[in-house]
Amino acid sequence: MGTSEIQHILLPGLADCHVHLREPGAEYKETIASGTAAAAAGGFTDICAMPNLNPVPDCLDALQVELEAIERSARVRVHPFAAITKGQAGRELADLAALAPHVVGFSDDGHGLQDIGLAREAFAAAREVGRPISAHCEVNSLVPAGGCVHDGVYARAHFLTGIPSSSEWRMVERDLEIVRDTGVQYHICHVSTKESAMLVREAKRDGLRISCETAPHYLLLCDDDLADEGRFKMNPPVRGADDRDALREALADGTIDCIATDHAPHSAEEKSRGLSGSAFGIVGLETSFALCYTYLVEKGVLTLDALIDRMSTRPRAIFGLPPAEKDAIEVAIGVNDTIDPSRFLSKGHSTPFAGWQVSARIIRNGSAACGHDGRFL
Repeated sequence: MGTSEIQHILLPGLADCHVHLREPGAEYKETIASGTAAAAAGGFTDICAMPNLNPVPDCLDALQVELEAIERSARVRVHPFAAITKGQAGRELADLAALAPHVVGFSDDGHGLQDIGLAREAFAAAREVGRPISAHCEVNSLVPAGGCVHDGVYARAHFLTGIPSSSEWRMVERDLEIVRDTGVQYHICHVSTKESAMLVREAKRDGLRISCETAPHYLLLCDDDLADEGRFKMNPPVRGADDRDALREALADGTIDCIATDHAPHSAEEKSRGLSGSAFGIVGLETSFALCYTYLVEKGVLTLDALIDRMSTRPRAIFGLPPAEKDAIEVAIGVNDTIDPSRFLSKGHSTPFAGWQVSARIIRNGSAACGHDGRFL
């Protein structure tokens, strides 16, 4: 597109309900300062921070360490999750009642609650204190040792250990029954399978208090797109083409409520060991809107209004985040940009979308002006 076709539009500030900021405890991967600078550059005014930290925010003293760091360094509003269980170990509940007034919800992040009795106790406790459960759905016994990609065409062709779809949807299925019994507000993290989407659609028809998210990589990639590089390794893994297409349909019809990034930065060394040896997780705050606009809106999967609903309106409603009316972002549409991780403000540079062409760029977030390459001045 030529520059004459570039348009500047104002949109509500974006909200991401699934971000890893790594501070306190793993500042070599990311800090609140670097992560929120990346969020601002990506058009986000509100982000929800996951509790895989050290110390884990499973009590007020530990949470206070995170809150003080947010107060010192955050460039956008950060809304922390507290852990469901002590140390995210899945054995004993954290003090949900004490934590509830200070957090947006409860999550054990990358750890699914394996004990069904403890899950029932946690859901009932969260219902009592009026906060949602944000669940990583994974049945550990269904994940083989060394699983690193989807149990599909790429795994078989390259003799890699695959992670089956059932490891996700079986826990979604289990948890939905507990939701029926307890009435808890329940949110499913990073939906990646067609079966999970179908279960959510049916549960919503039954009137359950549920919501869910997926991420750009599950909407834009499938396991046909993989290469033996750490930048393609995340948990859950990118699934098959039929899963990708089912997620797009579920996003369009409202079954999937939110597009979240699951922004999960690691050091370059941790992501340099190929699919089998690299850490799970990729970054996404600085690329999410541009990718979704280019490959969902421009391709006719979603309208722009629907994209803003999934990236701002609905996550705010689900998690009680501030309204975005006073947090306009300015976006240039019709640009010809290339995703270049060397320009990221995040400490993490690992993305499967390096080199992709995008046609949208965040120019201004609130009162912070951006330079031509997206960096805030």
